[in-house]
Amino acid sequence: MEDQQNNNQINIELTDEIAEGIYSNLAIITHSNSEFVVDFVRMMPGTPKAKVKSRIVLTPQHAKRLMKALKDNIGKFEQVHGVIKDTDMPVGLPMNFGGPTAQA
Repeated sequence: MEDQQNNNQINIELTDEIAEGIYSNLAIITHSNSEFVVDFVRMMPGTPKAKVKSRIVLTPQHAKRLMKALKDNIGKFEQVHGVIKDTDMPVGLPMNFGGPTAQA
């Protein structure tokens, strides 16, 4: 029985660098007939250029599993912390984050 349980476990390694994470405040999702591409972008106030910080390529099946997992986790988060406010993205870029425009 113990051997059967061990066969169902996956050993996942998390390096220190990856464990730190990468901050992103914008995600751009594109797809083809065989894959979904999610680009995680960091936009900074007063900066006209944003950089893709990470790109994840998923099969359609994995993209759907990710969507379901996010929905489940957001539901659990909102049960504890209340409903997450959904704000509209500003129409004009760059984003100003609601603060003053940077001047040099």
